[in-house]
Amino acid sequence: MIIYNVTIQLDQAIVSDWLDWMKKIHIPEVMETGMFLNYRLLRLMDDNPAVTTYAVQYECLGMDQLNQYQAHHAPALQVAHRDRYEGQFVAFRTLLEHVDGSL
Repeated sequence: MIIYNVTIQLDQAIVSDWLDWMKKIHIPEVMETGMFLNYRLLRLMDDNPAVTTYAVQYECLGMDQLNQYQAHHAPALQVAHRDRYEGQFVAFRTLLEHVDGSL
């Protein structure tokens, strides 16, 4: 199992709008690609009053699905996010491999 993790640090001014847009628009569009089995939306617990950080984790069966997503779907979805919130966020992406079934 591969986890595609997107960590996003947001200006406080957009947090409410961003969460609403992610839940209603962006995450459903990502899931509609059929490349991911499920997702998690997580908030980093820190004490910085100027920014809020979230991680969105999408799970897929393997690198084939992730590569298809990145080649055929990610560019347009990332442009939509950037166009909506340009200059108000910083994002980076990482890959994780699930190695144990226990929590």
